[in-house]
Amino acid sequence: MSFHGLNYYEMGFKRQKSTGTVKLDKTYESGLHLIGPDFEFKVFPADSHDVNLYNIKAFTSDKLEVKVSVSFQYFLRSYELADLHNKFNMDYEDVMRSKAIDALKGAIPVYNTREVVKLRKEIEEVIYKAIRERLGGICCAPQEYCKSWKFACPLNCKSRDICNDEDKGVYVDVKYFQLGSIRIPHTVEERFLRQLVLQEETDREKLLQGAQIVRKQTDFEVRVIKNKALELSEEAESTSRLLHVTAAANYTSEVEGARSIGLTKLYNNLGITKQEHKNSFDYLRTLRGMDNIWLTVDYQQKIMGNLGSR
Repeated sequence: MSFHGLNYYEMGFKRQKSTGTVKLDKTYESGLHLIGPDFEFKVFPADSHDVNLYNIKAFTSDKLEVKVSVSFQYFLRSYELADLHNKFNMDYEDVMRSKAIDALKGAIPVYNTREVVKLRKEIEEVIYKAIRERLGGICCAPQEYCKSWKFACPLNCKSRDICNDEDKGVYVDVKYFQLGSIRIPHTVEERFLRQLVLQEETDREKLLQGAQIVRKQTDFEVRVIKNKALELSEEAESTSRLLHVTAAANYTSEVEGARSIGLTKLYNNLGITKQEHKNSFDYLRTLRGMDNIWLTVDYQQKIMGNLGSR
């Protein structure tokens, strides 16, 4: 048959069946291709290659050994597949693994053991960059591939016009990376744990002392508020008493003033001018206003007594 196909997860080169010669001038991607009856495809994976590295030993800047586990996924570059074939043929997977381990071991020594434990996100980014550049190189991708993924053409990447073969890495894109466990020596781990426990105890004591200070401050503020409330209450009562006394005095003054004016008008209307008559009238009016006094008239003398004994 003249037509040969590649699945969506495959790419490859034409290979002549009769001679075994591989044609590297064109990389074929998924689909059905007319390549002739004497040709077939030498197939390479177009999907991800998954690599898991467990407990890789590396030394920190303080000369202690740590064990780091990582996983990453890389993809073969279709535009550099011929270079990969020429250099490794199909035996590239062990090379990728070995170079990734070297990159990991080279990234760790810039940190001490404590930093390796505490700066996990930064460590992850540094190791990823080291493996990505070791396997993928530092060259910019061709212009048409620059937007294919995040680091296809990173900032300060080297132009392909001046890139040499070493700058291209081993012709793959490490698109995904995951940092796994980081194991430190048991003695160091115990020391870190003791320091953490001590720090927690110190923080706990600070919190307890802070709570005592807050309680004392709260008690003081409560007393101040209660004293202020008591002062306001006493001031209100004093003001109330003053207003009551003032109102009563004003009431008496107004009543007496009105009574004086009324009597003056009454005396004038009745023609009472003598003071003894005024006094007698006022006396009789006062007696009449008393509930426990009764008067009898048409007698030679006024009889005064308690109404209750009548």
